[in-house]
Amino acid sequence: MPNEPSVKTLVSEKLMSFLRFSHPLVVQYTAAISQNANSPEEIVDKLLEYGVDGGDDIRSLAADLFLSVSRSDKAAAKGSNSRRHEEKSLADLARKQRQYRLIVAESDGDDDDDHDSGAGGASSSKSASGVVGGEDDKKKRKATDDREVIRALRKKSRQEYLKKREKEKLQQLDDWIAEEKVLLEGLELSEVERLEYKHNKEILEATNKFSESVAGSDGGEYRFPEAYDGDGLIDQRRRFGAASKRDTGGFEKLESWEDHQLQKATVKFGSKNRKREADDYQLLFDDSLYKLEGQLLPGKSLDEEITQKLDYVSKKHIGDGRKCLPIYQFKDKLLQMIRDNQVLVIVGETGSGKTTQLPQYLHEAGYTKQGKIICTQPRRVAAMSVAARVAVEMGVKLGHEVGFKIRFEDCTSEKTVVEYMTDGMLLREFSSQPDLKNCSVIMVDEAHERTVSTDIIFSLVKDLARQRSDLKLLISSATLDAEKFSDYFDCAPILEIPGRQYPVDILYKQPVDEILEEAVAATLHIHVTQQPGDILVFLTGQEDIETVEEMLREKVKHYGSKMGELIIHPLFANLPTELQARIFDPIPEKARKVILATNIAETSLTIEGIRYVIDSGLCKLSSYSPRTDMGSLQVTDISKASAMQRAGRAGRTGPGKCIRLYAPDHFQNQMEDNCVPEIQRSDIVSVVLTLKALGINDFKNFDFMDPPSDESMIKALELLYALGALNSKGDLTRIGKLMAEFPLDPKLSRMLIAAEKYGCAEEVMTIAAMLSVDNAIFYSPKNLQAMAENAKKRFEDGDVGDHIALLRVYNSWKETDFSSGWCRENFIQARSMKRARDVRDQLMNLMEKAGIELNSNPNDLDAIKKAIMSGFFPHIGILQGSGSYRILKGLQNVQIHPKSGMARVQPNPRWVVFHELVLTRKEYMRHVSEVKPKWLLEIAPHYYERKELEKFFPRQL
Repeated sequence: MPNEPSVKTLVSEKLMSFLRFSHPLVVQYTAAISQNANSPEEIVDKLLEYGVDGGDDIRSLAADLFLSVSRSDKAAAKGSNSRRHEEKSLADLARKQRQYRLIVAESDGDDDDDHDSGAGGASSSKSASGVVGGEDDKKKRKATDDREVIRALRKKSRQEYLKKREKEKLQQLDDWIAEEKVLLEGLELSEVERLEYKHNKEILEATNKFSESVAGSDGGEYRFPEAYDGDGLIDQRRRFGAASKRDTGGFEKLESWEDHQLQKATVKFGSKNRKREADDYQLLFDDSLYKLEGQLLPGKSLDEEITQKLDYVSKKHIGDGRKCLPIYQFKDKLLQMIRDNQVLVIVGETGSGKTTQLPQYLHEAGYTKQGKIICTQPRRVAAMSVAARVAVEMGVKLGHEVGFKIRFEDCTSEKTVVEYMTDGMLLREFSSQPDLKNCSVIMVDEAHERTVSTDIIFSLVKDLARQRSDLKLLISSATLDAEKFSDYFDCAPILEIPGRQYPVDILYKQPVDEILEEAVAATLHIHVTQQPGDILVFLTGQEDIETVEEMLREKVKHYGSKMGELIIHPLFANLPTELQARIFDPIPEKARKVILATNIAETSLTIEGIRYVIDSGLCKLSSYSPRTDMGSLQVTDISKASAMQRAGRAGRTGPGKCIRLYAPDHFQNQMEDNCVPEIQRSDIVSVVLTLKALGINDFKNFDFMDPPSDESMIKALELLYALGALNSKGDLTRIGKLMAEFPLDPKLSRMLIAAEKYGCAEEVMTIAAMLSVDNAIFYSPKNLQAMAENAKKRFEDGDVGDHIALLRVYNSWKETDFSSGWCRENFIQARSMKRARDVRDQLMNLMEKAGIELNSNPNDLDAIKKAIMSGFFPHIGILQGSGSYRILKGLQNVQIHPKSGMARVQPNPRWVVFHELVLTRKEYMRHVSEVKPKWLLEIAPHYYERKELEKFFPRQL
């Protein structure tokens, strides 16, 4: 057997000098060629056949490899001969020891003389027998023992040699099969070659299975394979182990029973009646807890991986990393299909390169000569990062030929021909230029996420493509729901592009009551029993994440050095940015990282090093009821598509495992194929206002991919009419056109417009900006909740209400020159505050363009509350005798949210205005302020009648 480490070292050094690159798979492949070659020329031929062209360097590499292998063979042969010589010496020594004779003091004769001396000899033996008779018996016994020892040593040596030889032969066979598959791929084999390859492969598989079946057996005896037991039945190894102990450990069992009885009868310390402390049992982790149901996410085999890595090496050498992406193999076919079709649906897994490469292919093909290429992204961060990447690959400055456009930031110029933007920004483009005449290609990326903006864009670009035959439309999705997109876009063709996905084992767990405890157990199971690799745990929200984090820390602290270091990182939307960034921090060499995340980790970001995923099968999904005008965030089952996305997180950097904390039947029969589109579970008032601003009035026949309910559409039109955005004919009013200019909820937009009348536009603008960041201002660490609560109370002093408290927070932050340190001291999220500042700056510009005077009156709190009520007059609550509140128009009973400052006011305010209704454990009003009922008759006489209000509190009117 060649000395593999030295050969691989030589191969690695030569590759470094030749290719300036070395990879273990490349080294393994080249070493395999050298071991099977009969001459240096054969090595050169195989390398040239693969496509490596290096002249004299290749021949020098082949010669050194061949000589090294030859020397290694001789050394191995020499070692084998020395072992045989040693065995022969031991056998000769044993034979000499068996041929002993008795020595008599006066005898000088040899053996033959002694035996042939007749009576004299007999007499001598007789005279000696009395002296050496006992020694004779001892030496015979010793000779017998020596023979047995030599025989046993010889047998043991032979067994060890055969085991070693078996491993070497198996490794050679494995290498031969791997090499043959790479070299012969795509070639037409003869029947003899095909049968030889198949025969060797079957031998290798059968040998490996046999080795696995006897692994761990003490005596090498035959045992039924585990598969005969069936799932959940007896574990054969444990059964045989118990039988062995029962047969051989009788004395130990008796002694253990006596010790146990003695311990029960005696107490070493303390009271006589004190209970004996229970034994401190160690953790027990059993792989049978998680059943593999024969499911495997598709991925690359080892041979495919070797081939692709070799391709990567060659292409890396010429400096073209773009050719390594899976989409490159489909470049010509892709461009041909785009030329032949106006609309194309592209299904590409994450990592296939569709987002970065497709716009570049179109640019290189000349599509930017007719207009810009626009690619939409559902998230701001994705639009910025992808644009930066493409600019680097194209060798241009970001903002010139390649740019991005997101809310608050426009990084484009007149030179820009490839433009990435959020889907919301594309809607803005439609508002200013409905025909998008300066655009030649529109690519809607991540279409599977089905945001509200994306669904509206589907309808708009579909209609636009019918009007403009020169426009190319590409719909890109990461999930296999392409048929639906194809049907919607008039049976558009579909092109599927594979991604870089490694195989992932899917394991299931029977349903449990305590999902959080099961998540902790599964995490520890992986940490203790599995190979290195980080863990990603999907949970429903912040509360569950903090609970699991605390449970894990207690377990790790309890077991101490019995398990390796486990570094725990939470990840959820409201977590401060600096804490979110910790998930990317490097960890010590022997430690393992576990990330406890919401569904934000499904597609929003990629975390390197994840090899294990634990899927709770649950998420919090927002929904809206038009009947009660209430939003809810309920825990519900994820979709099958989400489950596959979560499992795929384990296969980004190598083979992985996904443990699903639910049964296979639950996945197959109870989970929906895809999540309900956002447009069918959201308040669509903003959607209707946007469509009205685009000149679309026939909502009944508008081509939604999945239309919203009639009830929600009617409710939206009624609210816009009440806010003064629509007239009695359903057309936009002057106020409605102004409202459509603001990227806000229509109620907030109406509040802004009314603020000028009450002389407090500056203050209301700040409140609108703070409300738009979605309840992410304050955060409360689990171990510092009291301090965080006290900090929040300082802004609520005087029972001014939640709206004025938000105004105080912003003004206090502004006085510190927007200090991040001040945010940390007051348990306020700096990222949310910076976003609120950006929103405020944008609103200020829009209000100036709209001609709204930016007046200010910070001390007139009643004026500020009147302006708030101008947009939120439908959201009025009246105190009931039970302490709950009744919605004036909706008539449902609700309560003030516990985190609201108004929840602590005594006595409870009678009339309140609130920002929104949410359903969690109860029905709550969020962001609440006290108001006077007579203001309703001043602000919304068309919505409320005096009689309607007088029946509640007539004196207050």
